[in-house]
Amino acid sequence: MKLTFLGGGNMASALIGGLLQRGFAAGDITVADPDDAARARLCQSYGVRCVGAPDELADGGDVLLLAVKPQQMREACAPLVGKLGAALVVSIAAGLDLAALARFLGGHRRIVRCMPNTPALIGAGITGLCALPEVDAAGRAAAEQILSAAGSTVWIDDEARMDSVTALSGSGPAYVFLFIEALQEAAAALGFTPEQGRQLAIGTVQGAAALAAHSNEPAAVLRQRVTSKGGTTEAALQVMAAAGVKEGIVAGVKAAEARGRELGKLLGGA
Repeated sequence: MKLTFLGGGNMASALIGGLLQRGFAAGDITVADPDDAARARLCQSYGVRCVGAPDELADGGDVLLLAVKPQQMREACAPLVGKLGAALVVSIAAGLDLAALARFLGGHRRIVRCMPNTPALIGAGITGLCALPEVDAAGRAAAEQILSAAGSTVWIDDEARMDSVTALSGSGPAYVFLFIEALQEAAAALGFTPEQGRQLAIGTVQGAAALAAHSNEPAAVLRQRVTSKGGTTEAALQVMAAAGVKEGIVAGVKAAEARGRELGKLLGGA
């Protein structure tokens, strides 16, 4: 499988590194990026072929991965219009829907839209994927194989739900980081050193997430098991409930989804 990356930023770098670890050959990967430093870094780190502009590419290879900023997508895709043949196109650009991507590519329809998140940078991401009807089972399998190099994947049948994926898992790491930040501030207020607070906060989040992942019980049940009546956990949760913590998180995710829809219309406008 010949892979071409349009854009060589952090997410593309994470995918390339993951793919090479899974046995992909560096010689089968080409990256087009205008930044000299980015090309030098990718060539040195991974041994992949790099070019400076999309018009230096003969075609999109078997799979073309769109990894440029959404605002730059139309211009970046223009040199490839008419060159893609039967190539599968996989976009990891936030906000751009399948219709806009197809339009930018001159009507090409073998497109998969993906929404990874930043833990993909260490191979621990979660990516939502959806595809146009023209993408067959082999194309879906190829897209999943590539994105699974950065973590786990979830197929979304209704593209309208991709804004929800963005709000939940795309933006989600920021919500978790905010919780870690709050735990560290609490640790400091209780007299712990910054390093102690960091260890305690991150270790707690990592452990709780691992426990939830290994359990078939709902998160609410796991929470209840930690919460003894009249105990310390109940005291904390009562204060958080009074402050509207849970409701605030749900409202925040809904706000992120709404903003995602707005940005999609702006970015993908004809």
